[in-house]
Amino acid sequence: MSALALVTGASSGIGAAFARRLAADGHDLIVTGRRRDRLDALAASLTGVDVQVAVADLGTDAGVDAIAELCATRPLTMLVNNAGVAHYMPMAELPAAKARELVHVKVVAPTMLTRAALPGMIDRGAGTIIGVAGMIAFSGPAPSSLMPRRAVYAGTLAHAVAMSQTLHAELDGTGVRAHVVCPGVVATEFHSVQGMDLSAVPRMSADDVVTAALAGLDRGEVVSAPGVEDYGLLEAVFAADLAAFGGQSPRLATRYRAGH
Repeated sequence: MSALALVTGASSGIGAAFARRLAADGHDLIVTGRRRDRLDALAASLTGVDVQVAVADLGTDAGVDAIAELCATRPLTMLVNNAGVAHYMPMAELPAAKARELVHVKVVAPTMLTRAALPGMIDRGAGTIIGVAGMIAFSGPAPSSLMPRRAVYAGTLAHAVAMSQTLHAELDGTGVRAHVVCPGVVATEFHSVQGMDLSAVPRMSADDVVTAALAGLDRGEVVSAPGVEDYGLLEAVFAADLAAFGGQSPRLATRYRAGH
């Protein structure tokens, strides 16, 4: 059976880079996004493999349901949950519609698509789920002076990291893997659509992000960080997470007791 990958947000940026790389590696593809013209142009540029275009808006229930149906009924060997929207702004300034769209695209859609794809992958004993998050997932403790705040966006990326790590453990022994890639600033349309000019900021290429994700998978990493040279930094974060988790007790901590 030939490899079949479904890539969301494939009309540009990291999603298009994933589609090109996977096609070059011999994967048949289902490419999804909101812009049919972009998807059709991408499909026409990919030769030697079968490419299906599925136009859907993952900011809506109908869009999520349509792509989830494909995930549930097609023999996927890989699902790349890449679709995203920026909506960078403090929560108090974030319009309700944009907040809803952001959470739908970055949390609801990956959750529903992954749960739709997993039963078939588990039955076949093979498959890969790749999430696209970002280093902002680790930025929560930053002081207000360090960067503009974007609480909802950061929260969605942190969700992708935690879900992928936990899912990886759930899938142990099934032949199915979960992975999440966390780039920094990437040279795509992502920020310009938001009205942000980052042309003077050093940025990684989308192709490098894909290279890191696939290499990270080969290395057995669950979380890949394309721009972090010292992976021990991430390992220290994960070890601290587990130490805090394991350090809990049913007894109220001393610092919270009266008189302390």
